[in-house]
Amino acid sequence: MTVIPAPTYDVTIDGGRVLAWDGLLSPADQDQLHRVLQNSSYARTEIARPDTADYRHWAVDIDLAAATRMPIYAPALAAIESRFAGKRMRLYRCYVNVAHFGDMLYMHEDCAPGAGELTGLWYLCDRWDPEWGGETLFFDASKDVRAAIQPRPGRFALFSGEITHVGRPPNRICHASRFTLAMKFELVP
Repeated sequence: MTVIPAPTYDVTIDGGRVLAWDGLLSPADQDQLHRVLQNSSYARTEIARPDTADYRHWAVDIDLAAATRMPIYAPALAAIESRFAGKRMRLYRCYVNVAHFGDMLYMHEDCAPGAGELTGLWYLCDRWDPEWGGETLFFDASKDVRAAIQPRPGRFALFSGEITHVGRPPNRICHASRFTLAMKFELVP
């Protein structure tokens, strides 16, 4: 199992956790993944919630067998083991979202309350300026923002799938793509 350092960010929201780590990927792996994502074929297939189905955003699915061979897989499992010890989880979906200025992304949850699922997000941009925006925001039950994670290159966020969240698109001054590779984990029965 990969040894993982303490997270650089750890907050609890309504009983769920939001964590983030920097430096889990080597610069070479980060650069290679970014190049692959730039050349992937995205389609407007992803929706946040059923009531926003008319506003699809750009995504591409990743085969689960291929995902388990990628350099993102072992650190994600190590992060789960280090902070959610005793939970046996398996990857059930892996995909990449890409957002640009002008895109509309909506608040949503990744699983039903009590499902116990975890979502991992890898931010795979080659560079990011905080002025560009693009943060992932996390909300409490009252829909107040309780955490924000910047899309720094190679950053990994791990959170309870039932926390309401949204990835904000980049600001007008940003001409770069905001890539997030999402990994959805469910409890092993």
